[in-house]
Amino acid sequence: MNSTNRTVVVTGIGATTPLGGDAASTWEGLLAGRSGVSTLEQDWAAELPVRIAGQIAVEPGEVIPRPQARKLDRSAQFALIAAKEAWADAGYTAKAGEDTSVDPHRLGAVIASGIGGVTTLLDQYDVLKEKGVRRVSPHTVPMLMPNSPAANVGIELGAHAGVHTPVSACASGAEAIGYAVEMIRTGRADVVVAGGTEAAIHPLPIVAFGNMMAMSKNNDDPQGASRPYDADRNGFVLGEGAGVIVLESEEHAKARGAKIYAEAVGQGISADAHHITQPEPSGNGIAAALQNLIDTTDLKPAEIVHVNAHATSTPQGDVAEIKALRKAFGDDVDHMAIASTKSMTGHLLGGAGGVETVATVLALKHRIAPPTINIENLDPEVDADVIRDEARPLPEGRIAALNDSFGFGGHNVVLAFRSV
Repeated sequence: MNSTNRTVVVTGIGATTPLGGDAASTWEGLLAGRSGVSTLEQDWAAELPVRIAGQIAVEPGEVIPRPQARKLDRSAQFALIAAKEAWADAGYTAKAGEDTSVDPHRLGAVIASGIGGVTTLLDQYDVLKEKGVRRVSPHTVPMLMPNSPAANVGIELGAHAGVHTPVSACASGAEAIGYAVEMIRTGRADVVVAGGTEAAIHPLPIVAFGNMMAMSKNNDDPQGASRPYDADRNGFVLGEGAGVIVLESEEHAKARGAKIYAEAVGQGISADAHHITQPEPSGNGIAAALQNLIDTTDLKPAEIVHVNAHATSTPQGDVAEIKALRKAFGDDVDHMAIASTKSMTGHLLGGAGGVETVATVLALKHRIAPPTINIENLDPEVDADVIRDEARPLPEGRIAALNDSFGFGGHNVVLAFRSV
């Protein structure tokens, strides 16, 4: 198919998160302002400096058959669960080709992970050291590959148009969705399953993040530890899970009578080129991504009524994002209701963009935005309308919302969606 500039829409959503084993229960938890963060009860956590995390609400072993699960890293298990839910939610009854409403050669998959199969890698190294070479699983390499979640989703659904895995730290999930939009817009595919996944709750990542002073050590108050925008915030809380959406060309979706959640307007991308872990403090890099979004789509700042912010609960990052919104949009920020759902889920790293896109799309669909919890004293540098404690209705009419994602290395990705 020749290059086109087609309208892209969201037709299916799926998630498995610290708040619930599917998109519906996750959404209910977000609207209720419920924290999914808890104390790590595993024996290995007892002596760690950080002993809290957003652990998955429904273990994948309860959903995926054991013979299949034992060949998949936890990150791939999450991705598969979320992707199958999104696929069914979009109205597809079987893999591409078997369901004749989608051509397998016009179906793609883009599933990202910031870290990949880290638990497989570390666990199998322990097996090698403790039990010897013959006990290492022959499935280790296909399990630890960062592209394993995408590959397994592609195999499960029969995606032949291309299977991809962007790796951009905590911006990975959002970058995957942006890439998927472009696959459809430029004619490479009619349907793309896209999102992000992460499973990094393991002693080594936790200790490493803790030693770089990036994580909250509020072990005595797990549910209050993730507190974006609070003046006393002291780091993020690690979470796990996956969020996946089904994107289609509007023409394809309407031809098969699919329900449409929202229009995927496009993406804005930039890089800070500043520091490997810290954001550019003035917000210039993030502002460039926001401006890129406006410059490359028909979106107008006046349409944007909600921002699902990246806001991880770190001292520098939360404020840099607010500064960037002001630089890019000026006074238009005043009518944008801003929230950080990481206050409830924790930070899912490469899975964050996927889960938060699901939340952004549902906010537009249901005209209500989830709150940010745990703000006792709003940071005076947060010059914006932050939704606090209770969900807020969104206006009627044609409205838009953003999902911001930023990653170590200075990766900035902004996704925009519009009501239909």
